[in-house]
Amino acid sequence: MPVTVNQIIDRLGNADAAARLLGVGTEAVRKWRQSQFIPARHWPAILGATGLALSDMPGAPVATALPGDVPQGATAALVLADGAVFWGRGFGAHTAVEPPVAEICFNTGMTGYQETLTDPSYAGQIITFTFPHIGNVGINAEDFEAITIAARGLIVKQDVTEPSNWRSTQGLPQWLRAQGVTGLAGIDTRALTIRIRDGGAPNGVLAFPTDGRFDLAALQAQAAAWPGLEGLDLAKSVSCTQSYAWDETEWSWPNGSGRQTAPTRHVVAVDYGAKRNILRCLASAGCRVTVVPATATAADILRHKPDGVFLSNGPGDPAATGAYAVPAIQGVLAAGKPIFGICLGHQLLALALGARTFKLDRGHRGANQPVKDLATGRVEITSQNHGFAVDDKSLPEGVRITHVSLFDGSNEGIACDAKRCFSVQYHPEASPGPADSHHLFKRFADALA
Repeated sequence: MPVTVNQIIDRLGNADAAARLLGVGTEAVRKWRQSQFIPARHWPAILGATGLALSDMPGAPVATALPGDVPQGATAALVLADGAVFWGRGFGAHTAVEPPVAEICFNTGMTGYQETLTDPSYAGQIITFTFPHIGNVGINAEDFEAITIAARGLIVKQDVTEPSNWRSTQGLPQWLRAQGVTGLAGIDTRALTIRIRDGGAPNGVLAFPTDGRFDLAALQAQAAAWPGLEGLDLAKSVSCTQSYAWDETEWSWPNGSGRQTAPTRHVVAVDYGAKRNILRCLASAGCRVTVVPATATAADILRHKPDGVFLSNGPGDPAATGAYAVPAIQGVLAAGKPIFGICLGHQLLALALGARTFKLDRGHRGANQPVKDLATGRVEITSQNHGFAVDDKSLPEGVRITHVSLFDGSNEGIACDAKRCFSVQYHPEASPGPADSHHLFKRFADALA
């Protein structure tokens, strides 16, 4: 039977001794006591120091669960690569023979779950919503950021109730079934969030089988074998496949979205997984927008004769996408066209300028992220969704830091005046502030005049 985290720390001597042995701070050990979870990367050192067996560790791999072993009422499970299992109730679509494997992340937003699920930047991820009342306003026909759900699954605390909102046209479970996406309800999302916070984003498998049978060993092996997002190019899988024109403007009460009928500038938007509301903001700023695929070359982009080029958000590792995106961006920079990038577009612009990117332990995902504009000292409340970041120390001469995260000090924006380009890590098209960062679209449009 597994021993408790407290017992493990006691066997190591005390919290200070545990911290020294494992190379962490005492605050990390305190969090382990609070969450009753120790990240699996520390297990070898613990086993060597205490003489415990792998099966003694909290969250150690478990054997195949027979029907009688499944907790009463459970119909679905999240199985992590380290063997931890979270049992709950499935909703939406049942999983296939090989259920979805993904990086498990969490999102702290209290609203906007429909936009979050259809944000292409969530490709390759299963989203844990920290706000418990997901699904309460249903689904409507206007808040999609893409045609299909990009996330590979979702996890919520409470069972999804019938929607109560005048804009709702469909319930969340029904929409998920139609999209072939699985949800898991009824787990302790706070405990899962703490695991992600303290140990980084794990790989996991979400299983909701029609026959109620769970091969936990096979599910864990599937999660452990998945290579993760680092080194993975996902932009091509969510990008458009051919160019198209966009003229829809931002939504406003009571008429909804409008049309841009008198544009004064022409922008080519490179679609690495572009959210629709970004395109709406560009159109609302007076731009005629032409969207091109992620794999478009500099020649493909420049043949449209744009006044400027926009680099969109998107999923995956920027270094992998950069294999084809960076040469295209460098070609646009050489042509002297102004560039504005958001999220993945920000990271790709940094790579094109000569900087490096790296993977964050847990990323930034939510609608309450404070960012400081270094030029004005103003703090904006932003919406974010990214697991990679630009390495400040790698920025070349002539490229300056413009914004920083007030959560962890990571880079949130850069600019290079000589090359007429700037970018931000966060999502200025979203409205958590509610519109703190919309001015960036005007700034870009003004630069094209």
